[in-house]
Amino acid sequence: MGKLLNLLFGKKEELTEKKSQELASVKLELAKREVTREVLLLSENFEKGLEEKKKSDNELIELGKKLACLKKEVKDTKSDTSSLSIFGYEKIKSEPNKRGLLSKISSLKDRLSKSRKSFISKLDRILLGKKELDEDIIENIEELLVSSDLGVKTTFELIEKVEESISRGKIGDTDEVKALLKDEITSILNRNHTPIVFNKTPFVIVVIGVNGTGKTTTIGKLANKYKSSGKKVLVAAADTFRAAAIEQLEEWAKRADIEIIKQSHGADPAAVVYDAVNAAKSRGVDILLIDTAGRLHTKVNLMEELKKMVRVVKKVIPDAPHEVILVLDGNTGQNAISQAKQFKEAIDVTGVILTKLDGTSKGGIVVAVSNEFKLPIRYIGVGEKIEDLREFNPKDFAEAIFG
Repeated sequence: MGKLLNLLFGKKEELTEKKSQELASVKLELAKREVTREVLLLSENFEKGLEEKKKSDNELIELGKKLACLKKEVKDTKSDTSSLSIFGYEKIKSEPNKRGLLSKISSLKDRLSKSRKSFISKLDRILLGKKELDEDIIENIEELLVSSDLGVKTTFELIEKVEESISRGKIGDTDEVKALLKDEITSILNRNHTPIVFNKTPFVIVVIGVNGTGKTTTIGKLANKYKSSGKKVLVAAADTFRAAAIEQLEEWAKRADIEIIKQSHGADPAAVVYDAVNAAKSRGVDILLIDTAGRLHTKVNLMEELKKMVRVVKKVIPDAPHEVILVLDGNTGQNAISQAKQFKEAIDVTGVILTKLDGTSKGGIVVAVSNEFKLPIRYIGVGEKIEDLREFNPKDFAEAIFG
């Protein structure tokens, strides 16, 4: 645990890498495209052959040709990774379901590329060329997991699994480490993964979070998603603290052609909630989405106001709200942990939406939040378009991160 402790206490050591000219640029290009480890090993083999002169001229020429072709393929390749069999993909011609699944995962891979490149390229460098799992490799993996925002708790859990698997002989070399980490992360996410069951009418969803997380925009996307699935949706603009929030939600309501309950800027948010819940009951609404003020999780008075709004909902519908979703900004990394902790202590949070994951390398926070607070990740935001708010699937997420 030495390097992990150094990292936590600000004594992280500087890491340096050997750089060579043309081959270094080839490996960098390949790493950027997340090709298979075998291709990277091919580069290593070529480099060693040049340096040690242990290979014949013909062998080196053949290796050089392969690398040149790979470099050209990587450069020319855009999104059709299914055509590159050398990268571990096979063309799927007669299985449309699998082709659709591959397309879905590839699309998610593209959106999570910053997190994937940051994590997997570093993991590959740790494991590259190593055949035995020693203490240095384990410590390097620990450091990588923490720096990738998986959090200390999740990191310790994953490292314990690696060490346990080594001691029991389940894994014996570095080739199996990546597969183990992928399986364990998927397992962690699956523990708390439960879909929302819309078994009440109206089904009341309260959406909470701090300013700047994309909360109001997320509500608009949810409203559109539910309306598109045939549900009758109503939104409540209970964020009366910020006038722009009311206008923003109004615009989303117009786009989705749904009704909105609102009052003027500065009105009592609890009154808006009361009107909205009663309207949802009387109008036969399937889903009511309630926007709340983007309050700081450290402001006690604002958190008390949030509790009051929940009490108002319960006065009208005793078993509501049926879902309390916390919206977190993926860019904030470990600060999202602090926010989740404070909100969960104040109110019964039932699920999380993580936004802006397409613009950050901190995708590991998805695993940390789910694992530390035993909360399901309901949706993830991977872009600005309406369709970029996606239902969270642990297996798809792990596939996208690990490639």
